Amino acid sequence: MELIHYGQKLEPLTTYNYTHNASARICALFIELLERQFPIASLEQKVTLRTAKDFADRLSVHTNHLNKVLKVSTGKTTTEHISNRLVQEAKILLKQTDWNISEIAYSLGFEQLSHFSHFFKKQTHLSPIEIRTGAI
Repeated sequence: MELIHYGQKLEPLTTYNYTHNASARICALFIELLERQFPIASLEQKVTLRTAKDFADRLSVHTNHLNKVLKVSTGKTTTEHISNRLVQEAKILLKQTDWNISEIAYSLGFEQLSHFSHFFKKQTHLSPIEIRTGAI
C-alpha cells in the first residue's frame, strides 16, 4: 500500500484536474457530430450536416458562437473544418471506390456535379479526375 501511495504522489496533480468549460464541450460535440457522418459506405448514405448553421442548430448554439469557439480552440472556422473533412472523404471515395464522380458528389451533399467540382478544385487546386487518376 505504501508503494502505491508513493507512486500516486509522483504523478503530477495537473493530469487529474482537467478544466472543462462550455467552449471545450461545444468544440468536442462539433467534432463528434462532424465525424459521425463518415465514412460513407454506400450510395444511399448522404451527408446531412453541411453548413455551420446545420451544426449550430443541432448543438443549440448560435452560428457565430460556434464559429468563435472553434476559432479560439482550433484556429479554424466551422466552415474550414467542414470543408476539410468533406475534401478528405472525397479523396478517399475517389481513390478507393469505383463510384462515378456525380455519385460521390451527391453522397457528400452536393446536388450538382459542377458545385462539387468547383468546391473540390478550390480546396485542393486539383480536379476530382486528377485525384482519381493520380495525374498530379
